[in-house]
Amino acid sequence: MNEMGKLKWIDVKKLWSHEAKDFTPWMQENINRLSEVVGLEIDILDREVSVGTFNVDLYGKDLSSGRPVIIENQLHPTDHVHLGQLLTYASGLEAVVVIWIAPKFRDEHRQTLDWLNRITDDEVSFFGIELEVLQIDDSNPAVNFKLVVQPSEWRKHAPISEKGQLYHDFFSQLLHSLKERKPGITTVSSVGYGNWLGFGAGRSGFSFIFCFALNNKFRVELYIDTGELERNKETFGLLQVRKEEFEGIVGTSLSWERLDDKRACRIAAYHDGSIIDPPEELQSLSSWAVDTMLEFRKAFSKRIKNLPI
Repeated sequence: MNEMGKLKWIDVKKLWSHEAKDFTPWMQENINRLSEVVGLEIDILDREVSVGTFNVDLYGKDLSSGRPVIIENQLHPTDHVHLGQLLTYASGLEAVVVIWIAPKFRDEHRQTLDWLNRITDDEVSFFGIELEVLQIDDSNPAVNFKLVVQPSEWRKHAPISEKGQLYHDFFSQLLHSLKERKPGITTVSSVGYGNWLGFGAGRSGFSFIFCFALNNKFRVELYIDTGELERNKETFGLLQVRKEEFEGIVGTSLSWERLDDKRACRIAAYHDGSIIDPPEELQSLSSWAVDTMLEFRKAFSKRIKNLPI
C-alpha cells in the first residue's frame, strides 16, 4: 500500500481573520456548499440585516418552500451572547429556518437547539453546523460543514389535508424525476405540502418554480424577485427584448408577466392540470413539467448570470 497522507485540522482564523469582513462574504458566495449539507436550496437576499441594534449575518429564503432563512456565523466556539442574538434575529425577521455556524458547539447550546426543534411546530427548523478546515499534508485547505443539530424526522406533523398530501406526493415524484434527468440540478432533498416547488436559477433573486395555479392550470416559471421592485422590472425588460430567442429554445410561447401590481415578475409556460386529476394525467403532467423545466434552464440560466444588473 502506498504511503498515506496525514489529515490535520487547521484553525479557521488562518483562512478568515474577521467574521463579518471575511467569512460572511465568503459564506454568501459559497452558499451552495451549505445548501447541500442542510438539504435546502438557500437564496441569500441580503447581508448584515438590522434587527434593532444588532445585525444578522445573512438573510435569505428557502426556495423550495419560500420560508425565511437566517444564518449566524462565528469564528470561535458558541456562546450565550450569540444564542440570544440568534433568537432575537429569528423573532425580528420571522425566520423559520435558523442556521448557526461555529467551529465548535458547546453541549449546552447543542441541547438548546435540539430542544427548540422539539417544541416548535413543523415549519420551524434549527440547524447547528460546525465549521472545519481540513488539510492533508501540504495540500490546499478544504472547508467542511459538519451537521451537529437538525430537525428530527420523528417530529409530529400537524394534521395534513387530503389535498396537501396529494401535492406532497406529486412533487416528491416530480423532484425524483427531475434529479434522475439532471443530477445536481438542485440541493432540495424533500418537499412540503403546498401547491408549488422551487429551486435556484443560478443567481440570487432568480428561481425556477413548478406551481399549480388557478383555473386548473399548472405552470413552469422563472420567478424574478431581487428584493427591489425597480430592479425586478428592469431585469424583466432586459429578458423580454429577447423574447423570440427564449421561446425558440424552450420550444413554445411563454407568458411574460410583468406583474405591475406586485414587486416580482414571472415568465411562465402553462399546461392544463389540477392536483385532483386522475393518476395517469398527473403522470403526464409531471413528465411535461420536467421536460419544460430543463428547457427553461437551458434557455435562461447562462443569460441570467450575465445580466448587467
